[in-house]
Amino acid sequence: MNIYNKRTLVGFWKKHANSKKPLELWYDDVSSFVWKKPSEVKKDYISASIIGNSRVVFNIKGNSYRLIAAMDYERGWVQIKFIGTHKEYDRVDAETVEDY
Repeated sequence: MNIYNKRTLVGFWKKHANSKKPLELWYDDVSSFVWKKPSEVKKDYISASIIGNSRVVFNIKGNSYRLIAAMDYERGWVQIKFIGTHKEYDRVDAETVEDY
């Protein structure tokens, strides 16, 4: 999958240093997949939550952080819409948040 806006991850791990390695691993891992439908994401990421508006919520660093991605399966694109702590995640609408 082609992941857009890696700068969002870099900005986040500059504030939360302990998230750098898990986010780099997530980025490399997701980049290696070619998902065509949500069930394929779920097969590879059992803890991921498939939600409305073609979005997936990924648990990062043992669920210390949450990452919301918009998926375009037809084009093979992933756009990061949000990365944050649980407290920050609780304040957003995962289906509509845009570039946190």
